[in-house]
Amino acid sequence: MAELFPLLAAEIVELLRAGGDDALAVVVGDLRYFGPCTCSPTCSNLLTAPPGSSGHLLAQLERDGEAVIWLSLNPTTTTITAIEVLDGRDLGPAARRPG
Repeated sequence: MAELFPLLAAEIVELLRAGGDDALAVVVGDLRYFGPCTCSPTCSNLLTAPPGSSGHLLAQLERDGEAVIWLSLNPTTTTITAIEVLDGRDLGPAARRPG
């Protein structure tokens, strides 16, 4: 994931560390990319675990008091299963390719 989206990965690490979550920040560099979520035409999640792995636990990352990224976490909150970028930025063709 970090190879395809280096700026996004760096931002996630920065925001996690700023929020005191160094343990979760460490896993960002090792996340695999499984493609965009295909659950609906409007879903904007980037899957970092196989489809169907995402849980209901969310970590909200904020910049200047505004939510910019939501992270779906596994049940033990030790890894990220999906990333949703909330600010509408274009992440390029890799974010739009089929999973």
